[in-house]
Amino acid sequence: MKKYVCGAALLVVILCTVAAQTKNSSSIPLGMSLVNGQYYEVLSDGGTADAQTLSRELDTRFQLYNKFFHFNPQELGGSRLKVRAYRDKQAYDTYITERIDVTSPGAVYLHYTQPDRRELVIHRGGPEEERMFPHQAFVQYLRAFIPYPPSWFREGFAIYFSTLKFEAGQVLAGTGNGVSAMPVNAGLIYEENLTWLEAVKSLGNKSPSLESVLLADVKGTYPDNFQGVSWALVFFLKDSGKEDYLRLLYECFMLLKGSASVQENSQAIYNHIKSWSDLPILEWDYKAYLNTRKTFPELIAEGQRAYNAKDARAAEEVFQAAQKQRPSHYAPYYYLGLLAYDWKNYDQAERYYRSAQQYGADPGLIAYALGINAAAAGRNNEAISFLEQAKAASPSQYNDQVDNLIKRLR
Repeated sequence: MKKYVCGAALLVVILCTVAAQTKNSSSIPLGMSLVNGQYYEVLSDGGTADAQTLSRELDTRFQLYNKFFHFNPQELGGSRLKVRAYRDKQAYDTYITERIDVTSPGAVYLHYTQPDRRELVIHRGGPEEERMFPHQAFVQYLRAFIPYPPSWFREGFAIYFSTLKFEAGQVLAGTGNGVSAMPVNAGLIYEENLTWLEAVKSLGNKSPSLESVLLADVKGTYPDNFQGVSWALVFFLKDSGKEDYLRLLYECFMLLKGSASVQENSQAIYNHIKSWSDLPILEWDYKAYLNTRKTFPELIAEGQRAYNAKDARAAEEVFQAAQKQRPSHYAPYYYLGLLAYDWKNYDQAERYYRSAQQYGADPGLIAYALGINAAAAGRNNEAISFLEQAKAASPSQYNDQVDNLIKRLR
């Protein structure tokens, strides 16, 4: 029997009310709990609560994915997608190696010719789960409807969605171009994934042609950096802001056939793209778009240069772009706080500083910034309290300057 395993490579909330049901059945493996959600059957050795949590997350992911792809859930024939989760690493490794002869840290989707044997297997709590689970969960969703999608499509979208995290109760949204491209779903937080951007841009003239990527499955040859370029192609078509390209991508969704081979699906999409788009122009636009996009570190460095050069408006624009790209990183909030302070908008500055604090900024740095801000706003007692917190957090850095400031405030 032929067995397939997806390549291991590796947005905020509709309250997803999951009608999860726990089953008691003699078919449940010893030590495992079984929960049936809307779209998933989840087995977990972490107990019923863990299986219910995982079921809720997966159903929420499924709903978000389907806002893009519009696959018909009825095509699943009433069957749920199978998921098996282990907190016991040895049990996870044993289960995987018995099926594919190699370990696959974090998570792996096992794809068989028989739909009822396909399953996503997860190592819960392991260091690789955060990176691999979102990637493999998307692959399972896609291949439930299109068993053999083009490799660039599968890997490109899996990487695109690999920074989609589940944190129930939190709402964050944003993309680097300022357009909210992610639908809002309860518990899901999306941060734009630019992990591959620098590597793809660095290829320069050595970047593989888009034709070689689109036809990789047809020719049986996969260019170097295939995963990165696959992500970049999906990223460009979806987020370039050009309506024609986004429409072209959605049309590709409709061309995919569940009964087709990977070669047939790849050729159909290539033929459609080529018939509606001049490939050299498409490739030029693709490279131009990637060159205009900056990684998060590049945006922070550019914002710092503008701030040091006293170009406050330019700095604000760049830090806002960084905040949209990484809404849960403290740095953009801290620098936006500095700008608000310079403009004497002390209430706004405090909000930014507290956001920076929430997302992990150095406690001493934020306490000091809050102290200076409160002092400028005329709230001396509050300022003294913050400054004392800064001194306590980092005596060697703030001791002398805090003492001098407190003397003046008293």
